[in-house]
Amino acid sequence: MPIPELLAFLPALILGAALGFFGGMFGIGGGIIAIPLFVIGYGMEQPLAQGTALVMMVPNLMVGWWRYSQRHPVPFRRALAIGVIAMLTTWGTAHFANALDPATLKILFSLFLLAMALKRIVPGRSRGAAPAPRVDERHVPLVGLLGGSSMGLLGIGGGLVATPLLTGLFGLRQTVAQAFALALVTPSSLIALLVYAGAHRVNWTMGLPMAASGLFTVSAGVAFAHRLPEKTMHRAFSGLLLLSALWMLVSPLVMG
Repeated sequence: MPIPELLAFLPALILGAALGFFGGMFGIGGGIIAIPLFVIGYGMEQPLAQGTALVMMVPNLMVGWWRYSQRHPVPFRRALAIGVIAMLTTWGTAHFANALDPATLKILFSLFLLAMALKRIVPGRSRGAAPAPRVDERHVPLVGLLGGSSMGLLGIGGGLVATPLLTGLFGLRQTVAQAFALALVTPSSLIALLVYAGAHRVNWTMGLPMAASGLFTVSAGVAFAHRLPEKTMHRAFSGLLLLSALWMLVSPLVMG
């Protein structure tokens, strides 16, 4: 590749590496950081930002799903059921998201970030043994409806929505809940990407280099996270979500 073309890809490569690192550091797919960055820093409309972030998220989630399933396998039929339900729901909500006014979608995304930030900041139940199940475990695949809706509408959040439901309602332990969440999020993220790409809401020139470079830094982010105090990590991520949500909500008023 000629040097001028390589230099044109350099910003996306650096950004992808950084997002991969922080995604591994905070234990997320990276989209929850990338989308606000695309909107605030690059001036992208909300649907384009969500579609471009999915390019980076899909391969990262596939690798994470494969590695996680080796350590924490889940029953095949239930994993298949939750994945299929999530994919179908994602397909419908992603089409709905692309038909929405970008400003409306931006507000919905910002409110979701704000809710996630407040949920993490407000003290909750202490971690420990799994709570007693309140819903029969046979209904676990229905979580795919909410997780798939979040992925299709906002391009993120399937795991953030599914994992608390699986632990709180069904009494699943954290590791099992995360395995089910990955079975939901991984295929639904691919469906979401296909829908956004079909609507021409993906910047491939930025997304593909980011996806490639991010794969090389996820492991480093995970390793770094284990060296930091858990409370420091928790506060840093919660603060990042809160600031991103507030800025996305007030920026049209400040800059308009």
